[in-house]
Amino acid sequence: MRHKVVTAPSELRSAEAEQLYRKQRLAGAFRLFARFGLFEGAAGHISARDPLRPDCFWMNPSDVHWAHMRVSDLILIDSEGAVVEGHGSANPAGIAIHGQLLDIRRDAISIAHSHSPYGKAWSALRRHLDPLTQDACAFYDDHELVPFTAIVLDDLEGKQIGAILGTKKAAILENHGLLTVGRSVEEAAWWFISMERQCQVQLLAEAAGQARLIDAATAAATAAIQGSDSVGRLQFDVLWKFILAECPDLLE
Repeated sequence: MRHKVVTAPSELRSAEAEQLYRKQRLAGAFRLFARFGLFEGAAGHISARDPLRPDCFWMNPSDVHWAHMRVSDLILIDSEGAVVEGHGSANPAGIAIHGQLLDIRRDAISIAHSHSPYGKAWSALRRHLDPLTQDACAFYDDHELVPFTAIVLDDLEGKQIGAILGTKKAAILENHGLLTVGRSVEEAAWWFISMERQCQVQLLAEAAGQARLIDAATAAATAAIQGSDSVGRLQFDVLWKFILAECPDLLE
């Protein structure tokens, strides 16, 4: 069954409507990540906290390609890491990361993590992104580096990521990839898409020569606007309209 698109403002939505709203944007985020090549096989995951059961979260099953993700494919994970709604198995690393981060970051609605190509390449340099452009300033003083400790498979590693991340919107997992946090699915997904692009731009700029950075004061002032929640939602909304028109079956 194809659901009607939920568009009412959050203050007008019931908890049930909010749940469907988040699931629709989550399915759309997977379609966008697939369209932009931000995946590596079954690796990676995006989550959305459930408004009816805030200790549970929706995530992708590990056996569905992101290019085919639909609302009905999403699975609900409880605080013990068990699938309590939907069909399919969950990625253990996804449970360890998202379960812990959503527990630590009570302000967060969504977490995005994937093994995207430019994010992986930049993560191997073990450096923060620089304020090279207006878009890059969205992450100025708002992302952290997390040391690589092998595949994340237990809660302690998820807690370590949360402890290092603190209240910031993104992390570069060294020799691994990118991770972003949002107060909505829209924000988490957009910050990931944009951060991947900033990794690409910095790699290109440094390959071409000596890049000139935006000064700290200007970068901070730009970050206050470019890195705001409202801009993150606005940027995603443009992509949401695009992917919904291209792939209306994601609503099924």
